[in-house]
Amino acid sequence: MEKIKAYFNRPGSKKMKYLLTFLITFVILDGVLTEYLIATGRAWEANGFLAPLVGSVGFMLLKVAGALFCALVLWDIYTRHQKLATFAAWIAAVGYGIIVVWNAGLCVFC
Repeated sequence: MEKIKAYFNRPGSKKMKYLLTFLITFVILDGVLTEYLIATGRAWEANGFLAPLVGSVGFMLLKVAGALFCALVLWDIYTRHQKLATFAAWIAAVGYGIIVVWNAGLCVFC
């Protein structure tokens, strides 16, 4: 158990933890907003892999599991290459942030 605590409590890792938390939150918000927009007929899922799953429990399970898996991979990279992992996490968080803002705009303005 101590090894696991040491793995996740690296010096200076607080900012990365917040960044990964934002990324996971944005991915989940994207899923929730997508479900709502599709249910109300205001949008469609552009990802051909996920499109058949929208409206089922599998869609949100896949979004949450995928977000957690990506966060763990980015954390693992962070343990060895801090700058690379931080850069990749920022790109992903900003990208999903833009998607969430876009989807929220569709909810408000349509």
